[in-house]
Amino acid sequence: MSQYDRIYATVRKIPPGKVATYGQIADLAGLYGKSRLVGYALFRVDIEADIPWQRVINAKGEISYSFQRQGGDYLQKLLLEEEGIKFKNNGKIDLKKYRWQPKKIG
Repeated sequence: MSQYDRIYATVRKIPPGKVATYGQIADLAGLYGKSRLVGYALFRVDIEADIPWQRVINAKGEISYSFQRQGGDYLQKLLLEEEGIKFKNNGKIDLKKYRWQPKKIG
């Protein structure tokens, strides 16, 4: 399984109404310290794919805005709001409330 496949498999596990950080996904995918790789992998995802790319945000609880995403940032915010995630006035998401905490096995 490629690194991107591991990232996508992990992101698919995030339930609606929850978010994870790039670093969290990297760690869960066994790619410690490779949060940028997660960002690159998700940048390549077609927005119509079955990968809930919108549920991955930065460690500050923010959407990582980039002119290269051609408006995908605004779509990301809309999709998260449709899932019930509330943004604070400063544009951040409360990670204590919305961060995905997968159950440990074993």
